[in-house]
Amino acid sequence: MASQRGIALVMVLWVLVFLTVIVLSFSATVRTDAYSVLSFKKEVENKFLAEAGIQRGLMEILYRNVNKNQKIIMEGREVLLTDNRVYQSPIGDGFYTFSIMDESGKININALSDNTRAILYNLLVNRGIPGQEADVIVDSILDWKDPDDLHRTNGAESDYYQSLPEPYIAKNSGFDTLEELLLVRGMTTQILFGEDGKSGIAPMLTVHPIKNRINVKAAPRELLNAIPGMSADVVDSIMALRESKAEEVIDQLQALLGKSYDIMAPYIGAGDSNIYTVDAVGYRDDKRKGYAIRATFIMESTSKYRTIYYKSPA
Repeated sequence: MASQRGIALVMVLWVLVFLTVIVLSFSATVRTDAYSVLSFKKEVENKFLAEAGIQRGLMEILYRNVNKNQKIIMEGREVLLTDNRVYQSPIGDGFYTFSIMDESGKININALSDNTRAILYNLLVNRGIPGQEADVIVDSILDWKDPDDLHRTNGAESDYYQSLPEPYIAKNSGFDTLEELLLVRGMTTQILFGEDGKSGIAPMLTVHPIKNRINVKAAPRELLNAIPGMSADVVDSIMALRESKAEEVIDQLQALLGKSYDIMAPYIGAGDSNIYTVDAVGYRDDKRKGYAIRATFIMESTSKYRTIYYKSPA
């Protein structure tokens, strides 16, 4: 009798252990699912906030196109600058940040030539890329988009790309996207898009059909520093003119620089384009974790636009 009671006790204990394992496993599964749902909910909320930021940026572009030439603008109704500076706005229990960048404030790699290659070379060198590597990248970009198979001094054509483990041929035509640059000899994801919190050069490049000159009213400081003949003092002057919303930036620069202006004249302008990129990030709770969206718009008139690029998440 005692042995039977012992066996029964062992069986009961085993059943309890088995049930405990099942309960703990179920509890862990439920907890994981709950956290997954909560994380998904936050991501969706952040996404909607970011989309609100995109729409806010688009609204500001439309407002700017109507009012940018107004001589008198009431306080609180100023047009926003299109030099990629970040604006922030609360909405509900969260907020979004957004920036507007006039594409004319970037280097148009499709318009880059042997005469204007120096600005991209300087941009790369200023970022710590050795001169020889910068020469390879710039010459290879020019070789990639020109219609012939002739090599520049440090460039690459189809014979180089055909020798790679996964061969392909040079396009011999213009770039359709910035990502296409990753096919070019010397270019890496680290240089183009950045790594370890350091941004790449992609935000300062464009493929859109705009003028070859850099719009100094929109170009970021780092790009201004890459313009041949530019100095830190001149960049500071440009930024000050931008803050004052001065329209005649080029005229004032000519007066400021005198003959030195001729060195940078082939690279700079001050005319706005009709192509804008809006970057928006939505934040619900954690300010370190947001959802980013990037969109590029062509303004076909003061009230009509067309989306030519949309990336979510960006």
